[in-house]
Amino acid sequence: MIDRDGYRPNVGIVICNTRNQVFWGKRVRQDAWQFPQGGIKHGESPEEAMFRELMEEVGLAREHVRILGRTRDWLRYDVPETWVRREWRGHYRGQKQIWFLLRLVGLDSHVSLRASDHPEFDAWRWNEYWEPAESVVEFKRDVYRLALSELERFLTCDPVGRTRHPLKQAVRA
Repeated sequence: MIDRDGYRPNVGIVICNTRNQVFWGKRVRQDAWQFPQGGIKHGESPEEAMFRELMEEVGLAREHVRILGRTRDWLRYDVPETWVRREWRGHYRGQKQIWFLLRLVGLDSHVSLRASDHPEFDAWRWNEYWEPAESVVEFKRDVYRLALSELERFLTCDPVGRTRHPLKQAVRA
């Protein structure tokens, strides 16, 4: 399902632990790391899509996480034409995403990258909050920065702790 502007509706998922580190998944058979994400099916709400993708890609159920917040609006990124399937070229531009910030309330051992028949990730680790914005594939960096910036405020409202952007720390120093 692609909108009239050429963007596929999608959800992005940032899962954080009690130290405000974020889940970082390695794409199957690639040297590419990213947050979980996936398309929104026709008739599905962004939250329903998020919980479905969370189970499919990470093996976590609703009871393993708590929603801390989500982005207010769609965040978009364009996919380089060389990455676009031949049959989509000319009418597909990229993804538009609603991003969710989740707190893992279950255990690390609840993560199961083999929860579906078609795994997206073959490894995972915890990263510092801002690291993914600098290490994701280049065409997603701006949307990662926007999502993390907008979602960061929900961490400061959560009693577990705070995280601060290194650039913001430098400005305050």
